[in-house]
Amino acid sequence: MIVDLNIGGVLIPGLVVITFVALVATMSVLRLFTASGLNRRFAYRPLVELATFVIIYGLLVQYLPSIGLLR
Repeated sequence: MIVDLNIGGVLIPGLVVITFVALVATMSVLRLFTASGLNRRFAYRPLVELATFVIIYGLLVQYLPSIGLLR
């Protein structure tokens, strides 16, 4: 189970924290795509951005609790 994060008495749901981490990781991956010129090979860039976010988010949700983080 993913627990809530307590910051100064304010509870933030664990899935929201994972969402922000996935968003930052997605922006980093997309910048790497742009720097390498890989984004020119994609026909519809917004779909690639969404798919990249969903893949990273899914991996984080699946593996963070199993290694002991956000458990």
